[in-house]
Amino acid sequence: MSDNQLLNTLSKLVSEGRNPDTMDLDSVSTLELVGKINHQDKLVPLAVEKELPNIALAVDVISDAFKNGGRLIYCGAGTSGRLGILDASECPPTFGVEESMVIGLIAGGHDAIFRAQEGAEDSPELGKNDLIKTQLTNKDVVVGIAASGRTPYVIGALEYANTIGAKTVALSCNPGSAIAQCAEIAISPVVGPEALTGSTRMKSGTAQKLVLNILTTASMVKIGKSYQNLMVDVKATNEKLLARAVRIVMQATECDKEQATKALEGCEYEVKTAILMQLTGLSCQQARAKIAKTSGFLGQAIEHS
Repeated sequence: MSDNQLLNTLSKLVSEGRNPDTMDLDSVSTLELVGKINHQDKLVPLAVEKELPNIALAVDVISDAFKNGGRLIYCGAGTSGRLGILDASECPPTFGVEESMVIGLIAGGHDAIFRAQEGAEDSPELGKNDLIKTQLTNKDVVVGIAASGRTPYVIGALEYANTIGAKTVALSCNPGSAIAQCAEIAISPVVGPEALTGSTRMKSGTAQKLVLNILTTASMVKIGKSYQNLMVDVKATNEKLLARAVRIVMQATECDKEQATKALEGCEYEVKTAILMQLTGLSCQQARAKIAKTSGFLGQAIEHS
């Protein structure tokens, strides 16, 4: 794409426009400055709310993929790529899943997480190749993330995913974007021009973070990773998470700390198993078998005990 073509493209993007409410950022007081930024941030959840039907469609596709042995793979560049990696990295400790179940890819690879890799996002072939390295299959879901909606790396990844038969989702902050045209499901929260023109790590990044939070959390809930609103597949891998596991057992069963700790110690700190043991008096093996019969849905296991 020539310089003139790129300038013309950027001029048409909502996310690249100048915000009429923040034209005086460099001349107001500090309190007014941060107030203006905060006011713009308040608009983000409202923009995400308008996309809930499309987000729900994506959640159903992702949770179905998980049930059938598929994976969720995020692809993005810059801030968008880092947000995908952040969301993916939080899934194993929160939901007790394998690291390979949710994967984050960023243009430029590992080094790009910490510093910009100039030019990496301009290569559609790089997006395709990074997906090939994951051994993508038609069981997987690929979510392309780009605030502008035009990042070549993301377009290349989505186009390749389509040829494999994987499900595709586009997350951008511009309506009718290029990546939206490449995907089966388009999520496009339009947050408007940034407080600082073109700084899409701000409102656009916040919108993307909110959507990604929903995609993984709701999908995990739909495959049995919660009981009520408790994260019952948390892995007690450090002191904080161990304390959280004890507290979750206490909250779910209304028992005391000693009882919760004893139950956890009796089942290798499996929170679901400990809760069912505490509520029903079942042994560790019996509780595990009950949970397995309900495909991991603790609420159903409790109902049938």
